[in-house]
Amino acid sequence: MPRTQVERFSVSHMQILDDDGNADPELEPKLTKEQLLEIYRLMFLARKQDQRMLKLQRQGRIGTFGPCTGQEASSIGPAYALGDSDWLVTAFRDLGARLVRKEPLINSLLFHNGFEEGNVVPDEAPNVLPISIIVGSQALHATGIAYAMKYRGEKAAALTFFGDGASSQGDVYEAMNFAGVWKAPVVFICQNNQWAISMPRSKQTRAVTLAQKAIAAGIPGLQVDGNDVLATYAATKEALARAYAGEGPTMIEALTYRLMMHTTADDPRRYRNEDEEKAAWEKDPIPRFRKYIERKGIWDAKKQAALEEEIKGEVDATVKEFESRKDFQPEILFDHVFGTKHAEIEEQRAQFLENLKLKSAKAE
Repeated sequence: MPRTQVERFSVSHMQILDDDGNADPELEPKLTKEQLLEIYRLMFLARKQDQRMLKLQRQGRIGTFGPCTGQEASSIGPAYALGDSDWLVTAFRDLGARLVRKEPLINSLLFHNGFEEGNVVPDEAPNVLPISIIVGSQALHATGIAYAMKYRGEKAAALTFFGDGASSQGDVYEAMNFAGVWKAPVVFICQNNQWAISMPRSKQTRAVTLAQKAIAAGIPGLQVDGNDVLATYAATKEALARAYAGEGPTMIEALTYRLMMHTTADDPRRYRNEDEEKAAWEKDPIPRFRKYIERKGIWDAKKQAALEEEIKGEVDATVKEFESRKDFQPEILFDHVFGTKHAEIEEQRAQFLENLKLKSAKAE
């Protein structure tokens, strides 16, 4: 018998702002002046906190972390689309999204200095899960939350982020497959920043797009310009509307670029060239969005200078608060290795504390 076509698939791409900040009026989301300025402030705040943390890490004042510079639009746009009852489930490069949900700036300093207190969010930061370090695991958490909300009849959704590298992890496909079968109200955002540590996108998968990975799970897949905060916001709004209506999950591939290193333990100069990085900086999402709000007549150089001064003061005050705290127990990392005390762990604790005493005595 001759072969017959069973199904045909396609993947669409969405972009609202061009590289110069000009918007497509037919696609432009209906955001107020106040909302646009809030989005810009959040993007700028995430960038300045990120850059300050890099300096602190190089000075030995915080530990290793994954910078978010260049990916602000791909995290802040989707998070800004969330409703108060929705859940945010992030990986380790989503500072911007967590700021949208009103997580305090100090949390990122605490967490990346090894204190689990950095994962404790206040009541005014609704429905935010702790940062997930295990690559791709957060997709499972988001799907579980979404399924539970559907089971309870709640009109809400979960939003999760993962990178292009995580899209090759079994956890991510399993989460999408489960969500597809049960129509769980979850939005998967794949931040395709072109590099999985030192592995380029070209060696990550033979798929033409990462969005098409949604097809195998039977869910809609869309590719957006991840450096266009209006596009990431609008695409997520559409996906959330589907989720609220009981139509299940959506996967969005946000094309962006990791402008800095994978983590501060990484040297990107060993595997990518300056020309590639220079071209990526020209597509920086923050200047693009600034041009857009300037064209709308709601931003100018004077307001920019005032914002820079304000945010510098806010970041400086946060660092001062963080470094003034003396109430941390250095041996707390031994507390929760097991549910109950364990002789070998207690022996290690004692050795650790003894070494601290010796170091302290030597310093004196």
